Amino acid sequence: MGVVGLGAVAQAVHLPLLAKHPDRFRIAAVCDVSRATREAVATRYGVPDGRSFATAGELFAAGGLDAVAVLTTGSHAGLAAAAAGAGLAVFCEKPLAYSVEEADELAAVEPVLQLGYMKLYDPAVERAAAVLAGRPAVRSVEVTVLHPPSAPQLAHAGLLPPAVDVDADTLAALGADEAAALERALGDAPPWLAEVYAEVMLGSVVHDLAVIRGLVGGGLAIDDAHVWPDEAIDGSVSLAGRLPNGAHVAIRWHYLERYPAYREEVRVHDERGTVELVFPAPYLLHAPTVLTVVDADEEAERSTVTRSTVEAFERQWLAFESLVHDGEPPRAGIDDGREDVRVCQAAARALAARHDVELGGEAAAAEREPAQPVVS
Repeated sequence: MGVVGLGAVAQAVHLPLLAKHPDRFRIAAVCDVSRATREAVATRYGVPDGRSFATAGELFAAGGLDAVAVLTTGSHAGLAAAAAGAGLAVFCEKPLAYSVEEADELAAVEPVLQLGYMKLYDPAVERAAAVLAGRPAVRSVEVTVLHPPSAPQLAHAGLLPPAVDVDADTLAALGADEAAALERALGDAPPWLAEVYAEVMLGSVVHDLAVIRGLVGGGLAIDDAHVWPDEAIDGSVSLAGRLPNGAHVAIRWHYLERYPAYREEVRVHDERGTVELVFPAPYLLHAPTVLTVVDADEEAERSTVTRSTVEAFERQWLAFESLVHDGEPPRAGIDDGREDVRVCQAAARALAARHDVELGGEAAAAEREPAQPVVS
């Protein structure tokens, strides 16, 4: 394995899990813009001398790899395409891309790629999907995310000190690439809307979109969206939409500065009862996901609670090995990433309309296309 991007999620989750399975994975090269970070990670995980790189291009060109984990911030489509062009299988963190066009350009390379939607590998999600498969049609799906600052969630992880050795020109170039990808998607959108699109919707809400798709199917159409109390990323975002069968979906995402712990809830209601999933903080490995199924027991209410401590991130990596060695299809790939870009662009359009903002780029062009019928 080569690992590109050695930030918080790499240090707290992916690198320890790869190292936990030396019979399956070997961390053979690392890449980060911070020399101090990449050298410290290389030392910690026994990366051979000379296999620590400042750019992904250098890592890809060095050879000696079977696969690469793309764990940088921002859109990952360009790096994933370059890795695939170098003959490497790709594990790609979310978001896959900022635009459908980026996703299509990546698909044209025909990569062996798994998208990092780890919740699809959570046994509680698998069990919830099996329960729902035998129940009546879904009436409503409700999602609530309570998101405190990242620092308390990561206090246990022993992260390296924040990088201070990256020069201004490198940071400026990275920022320009990010801005260009966002402009391609949204045109000259105001900074707050671009941040909500990239950081909240494509950076967090996509996990819930993936869970909804895994539980009850895709095709979500967005009807409305709000941001409050201000036009800023550190507030609350709500999305309202419908599934093709007419079921309504409500997603509420709240950044709460002093909230005590991360919490994520997904509830599916039908005429028989409720299937509820409560997820812990994503960086707290082996914390239980709680599945509660509520239905009728003759004239009484029955609640069945299941707690799963099997780590979804770990199962996701074992599935990636099966993809590379055996061609086992992943549970999330380019089509899923493309679908989530479509949904998030529709949400961005709804936000723009509510806040009297004009969007450009791909999102505006998609708005002009004929609407797809929603079957109810």
